[in-house]
Amino acid sequence: MIEFSAPEKTIGALDPRHAARLLAASCDLGLVVDSAGVIRDVCAGGDDFPFARDWLGRKWAETVTVESRPKIEDLLREAADQPVARSREINHRLSNGQDLPIRYSAFRIGATDRVVAVGRDLRAIGQLQQRLVEAQRATESEFLRLRSAETRFRILFQSSEEAVLVVDAASLKTVDANPAAATLAETTSGKLVGRALVDIFDAGGRDALNAELESVRSVGRVSAVRAKLANQRECWLSASLFRHEDSAQILVRLTLSASESAREPAAKSQALQALDALPDAFVVVDGERRVVDANAAFLEMTESPTLAQARGQPLDRWLGRTGVDVSVLFSNLREHGAVRDFVTAVRSDYGAVEEVEVSAAAASPAGENPCYGLVLRSRARSGAAKGADAPLGPEQARSAEQLSELVGRVPLKDLVRETVEITERMCIEASLRLTGDNRAAAAQMLGLSRQSLYDKLRRYSLGDLPQSDDDERR
Repeated sequence: MIEFSAPEKTIGALDPRHAARLLAASCDLGLVVDSAGVIRDVCAGGDDFPFARDWLGRKWAETVTVESRPKIEDLLREAADQPVARSREINHRLSNGQDLPIRYSAFRIGATDRVVAVGRDLRAIGQLQQRLVEAQRATESEFLRLRSAETRFRILFQSSEEAVLVVDAASLKTVDANPAAATLAETTSGKLVGRALVDIFDAGGRDALNAELESVRSVGRVSAVRAKLANQRECWLSASLFRHEDSAQILVRLTLSASESAREPAAKSQALQALDALPDAFVVVDGERRVVDANAAFLEMTESPTLAQARGQPLDRWLGRTGVDVSVLFSNLREHGAVRDFVTAVRSDYGAVEEVEVSAAAASPAGENPCYGLVLRSRARSGAAKGADAPLGPEQARSAEQLSELVGRVPLKDLVRETVEITERMCIEASLRLTGDNRAAAAQMLGLSRQSLYDKLRRYSLGDLPQSDDDERR
């Protein structure tokens, strides 16, 4: 605060009426409060406070909201001890239920016990703040709308089966390209960006293509121009000019000609025929793990009479030693997109059980629910599980050799107990490996309670385990 340096000389003695006029002119609302906190007089700088006269004879604290009352006490206390009390924002409660925000400063009058509170109306500032908040909300809403529109465009752009490229109209260089365009040009989207559009076309037709693109700048669009790509594939080119920010861009669409379009389905048909003739079982399931399609080898492995009878059936009907196997398999598929050499078993409709290795991948066709393709390879045929023909690991070999050397030296029951411990350890290690070290799933796979599994893990020193159940819960 900057005060007058010599008020006695420059202002002199003020008549009380002159002082009252000065207060009324310099503030929006002024109050004279006695030592008991009662309002003895009021003044206003305008006609916006006709209700102020109703406060005469009432305690100042009774005219404000509950949260403002401690501020009034602080103002009166500071005004009694200091020349001017620090300003505070106080809300008056009006008869219509609305709040009136006023910023008050207070000072004591001479040697008397009365305090003058000088207030500034904050309603205009509040309205500005409210408008600012509304403007911020409108801006955020518009930003979210634009981002949502951009997301929808990006999804449509990326998932479109039609090849689409965005080209800068000035330089005719590719700004963006979707995966379909990259596939058509036999390259990647990253390699197309920043490259001249005509570079992906056959050298013999580049001059004519440049002329068509030049005409887009003046006409605004070009439709169905025949072109040949650098890989000799024929297509139809359409282009449209549009504005983006402060520059012009061209949206280019490439559509395969009829002869090229017929070639792709034929290739896909050949791939399906090859999968159907595959000696390993192949099955496609939907997101609910129900069979959508399968080859003859899968029907033979599960002993299903026809594909029509297998279609729509849950894969769990045949695959998995327990329900946990299939849950672990599809959990890894959803998380990683692919699984390789997952060991489990297939149960046929007539009770035969065969160990298999599963390799699988997840796919999400555009506009469709996710599906999964699984290849089931018999371990007996692949030689992965030939019993005695398969070499034992170093640890297993040493254990078997040590046990054979103990025959005749220790009782049979001790040998059996030792054999059980080796087998138990191997099964626990295999279950942890299959479940990705998910101990709850491993316990379910082994038919054990979680506590029993933890006891055995501690017994064989497998993994990093807590010392007690309380530690595990923490």
